[in-house]
Amino acid sequence: MTGLLDNLLSGLALGSVYALVALGFVVIFKASGVLNFAHGSLLLLGGYLTAVLHDDLGFAGALALSVLVTAAVAGALDRFLLQRGEPDPHAAHVQTIVTIGVDIVLVTDLSRRIGGDLLSLGDPWGDSVHDLGPVTVADSRLAAIVVSAVVIGAVFALFRFTAWGLSLRAAAEDLEAAALMGVRLVRVRTLAWCLAGALAALAAVFFVAFPAPGLERTTGQIALKAFPAAILGGMTSPGGALAGSVVIGLTEAFVVGYQSELHVLGEGFGDVAPYAVMVLVLLVRPTGLFGAKGAARV
Repeated sequence: MTGLLDNLLSGLALGSVYALVALGFVVIFKASGVLNFAHGSLLLLGGYLTAVLHDDLGFAGALALSVLVTAAVAGALDRFLLQRGEPDPHAAHVQTIVTIGVDIVLVTDLSRRIGGDLLSLGDPWGDSVHDLGPVTVADSRLAAIVVSAVVIGAVFALFRFTAWGLSLRAAAEDLEAAALMGVRLVRVRTLAWCLAGALAALAAVFFVAFPAPGLERTTGQIALKAFPAAILGGMTSPGGALAGSVVIGLTEAFVVGYQSELHVLGEGFGDVAPYAVMVLVLLVRPTGLFGAKGAARV
């Protein structure tokens, strides 16, 4: 029972952080139709900035500045590199390919800076733990659940109660109709990229916190595990991204926790388990758990 509860809490903590990254994928896709494969490098950038700045600014100051800088970099990448003139839904495929090149450039530069080091982000939780009944839980995991819940709640409120959220939903439904109704598509799209970058920088803190060893040059690859979560949710559903993230987090935690019983699947199966779940779900529901079938005019 103790092992079950431990895996459950680990899965929820992991899923809550995946949700921050998956929401970034979904917000960008809703606003621009682009699958942002540079999301992992933005996460790595946010974590790196926090790591190098926390000695001078403290953890809170370093995190705040890294979130702002990463958001600005994400917005600038979209505004000055991907967008050309008025938003064009037919250019999304080309822009998706461009994000692969952006990811390679950013990861190469950041990997050169990090080298073989393991960087600490100076988070206040350290390696401290708490006993919750029979289960010992790292404070970083509890913080991940609480902070992610608050931030995700704020993002959903942003979608629901702000003019930008309404504009984003309108643009996701019909780009041309939204433009005709006066929606400023360039601003909506740029702010979506900024929001996604900020969420990625925040997620980096919890991905590298204890019991993880710290930030390394491969940390950005973790973001790719949140991609199946966004796919499971249907790519256009923030609620689906949240549900998909919980499913992926729990799957990974339980597969790793019961690796000895699952040895027949091969060592390290936990690394590919999220993608296996994604494939199985898409075989049943090609549009994802919460995805809607698009109408096609013939």
